[in-house]
Amino acid sequence: MSPSSSSDILIRKLQTISDIREAEIAVLKSIPIQEKDFSANHDLVREGDHPVYSFVVLDGLIGSTKYTSEGKRQITSFFVGGDIPDLHGLHLSVMDCNFSTLTPARVGFMRHDVLRSICDQHPRIATAFWRSTLIDAAMYREWVTNVGRREAYTRMAHILCELIFRLRAVGRIQDHIADIPITQAALGDALGLSTVHVNRMLQELRREGLIATTGSRMHAIDWPGLTHAGDFDTTYLHQKNPAD
Repeated sequence: MSPSSSSDILIRKLQTISDIREAEIAVLKSIPIQEKDFSANHDLVREGDHPVYSFVVLDGLIGSTKYTSEGKRQITSFFVGGDIPDLHGLHLSVMDCNFSTLTPARVGFMRHDVLRSICDQHPRIATAFWRSTLIDAAMYREWVTNVGRREAYTRMAHILCELIFRLRAVGRIQDHIADIPITQAALGDALGLSTVHVNRMLQELRREGLIATTGSRMHAIDWPGLTHAGDFDTTYLHQKNPAD
């Protein structure tokens, strides 16, 4: 992937949530991005790290994760192409969670000193980055509600709706068909469910005619029905022009 196409993924994401002009786009295209490929289940950032880089997701799926003292994992959010999961690291001296690949992934690392300099010189870019972190916080709030108060069936429908909506917003998929090679164990860690329960909920969604799956390929064949089943309202994603 060329440097320009790397920045294009970031730019497209920021354009879905903020107003950036040609001048800011040119600046974003100039950011040096060091690309690297990772296999699934690799910790990109660990709790306690003092990073000097933030990374943009170029391909694949990243999760923010926390572990209990007993070693149990909770996935607290998913990140897709164009997201900068650890952007808050610009202003926090130590990381308080892990960011791990949930699928094979490509990411691009950007130096903090470069990003800080750009934010100081270009307020509109700083605003776009700030808005991105605020939307990340909104997603965390939605996930707390999803895991804490919704039934398992609704939880599963909701998380699938969110993934499909966000992938479509940045042009990673068309229609409502997504290749999501995430394990059922990872879905369980995101939803607070056992692997067996995850499997049952997916089967139920298939029986209801809401989704069809072939391997890692998932098709939301009844999108309105799936959003209703998942109690899914896109407001918390704060898209400029939300797609159906």
